Amino acid sequence: MTVSEPIGISSLPNQRYKIVSKQGGHFTLMVAGESGVGKTTFINTLFQTLLKQPVDNKNRHKKALNKTTEIDIVRAELEEKNFKLRVNLIDTPGFGDNINNRATWQPIVDFIDDQHESFMRQEQQPNRDSKHDLRVHACLYFIRPTGHSLKPLDIETMKKLGTRVNLIPIIAKADTLSPSELSGFKNRIRSVIEAQEIRIYTPPIELDDQAAADHSKALIESMPFAIICSEYEYDNGNGELIRARKYPWGLAEVENEQYSDFRKLRSLLLRTNLLDLIQSTETLHYEAFRTLKMSSSESSSGNDSIGYRKYQNPKFKEEENALKKFFTDQVKAEEQRFRQWEQNIVNERNRLNEDLDEIQQKVKQLDEEVRQLQLRKK
Repeated sequence: MTVSEPIGISSLPNQRYKIVSKQGGHFTLMVAGESGVGKTTFINTLFQTLLKQPVDNKNRHKKALNKTTEIDIVRAELEEKNFKLRVNLIDTPGFGDNINNRATWQPIVDFIDDQHESFMRQEQQPNRDSKHDLRVHACLYFIRPTGHSLKPLDIETMKKLGTRVNLIPIIAKADTLSPSELSGFKNRIRSVIEAQEIRIYTPPIELDDQAAADHSKALIESMPFAIICSEYEYDNGNGELIRARKYPWGLAEVENEQYSDFRKLRSLLLRTNLLDLIQSTETLHYEAFRTLKMSSSESSSGNDSIGYRKYQNPKFKEEENALKKFFTDQVKAEEQRFRQWEQNIVNERNRLNEDLDEIQQKVKQLDEEVRQLQLRKK
């Protein structure tokens, strides 16, 4: 029923706004990808400040047989118009640097799962006033701009991440590709993502707001985002300082939408979809983990005391193994299909080689017959 005269309930949004403004917010962003694709530069460009020190280029590409993927956490507090946002930046140095990169994604997956489990345990404590929350709200996966397609390491890692976190694929250093090469590269990546059924974050489309719906559609159509990043500003010739990469032929502007999706990505992360990234993590990924974890605990524990001891013992791995097995089984089916597809290609290649050999033999015979005819004429 509609109230005829104002009684005060319409001020509730204003009260909520004051509470949120006072408390502030927090956002955890993970960047993953091979070394040298510009993850650190992106972080500093996104927040327009030096949050993370650049990596030593001389030692960055050294390969080692025993090198493992690390987890590097940088914390910062940003303030804009009296609103404070606590930001946790998760970097993954060492990813893809091994000679053998098999399961190099495991530390990243373990970190994401561990944060879900840590938060779930904190919720089960008597005192829940101060909870330490490092659940990853968005993971940007940086793809090297080869211009070809996704590598097996990219496919496998994105499959693992897509089931656990809001995954957003990024084409790094887009200024190294021509517009036609970039367009073809994007299409090939989209085809692989669809064929391999990789789950990526899709911004929700608000049907009641046409402008917001058009913006969401533009974001979806731009994926994977091709970006240019730079920590330096240059004069664009009109007396304005702009972030860009400087070349002998001119400037590659970070925010020029003709060849860079940086503005769209920043809008998705910070302006239009920040709250949705946080809520979808809590209602989708965390709840899925929590449901699976609790189901696994109930099915594997004979009584409450056994379940309690398992919960208290951090070394008990049955629940964790059950969770990993659930995701591993899904991947194995896709890997089997990929191997079968690869074997079909090998068989087809062998068949074509045999046909080619047969054709070459016929060509040789014809050449010999032509030579014999020429000798007869002489």
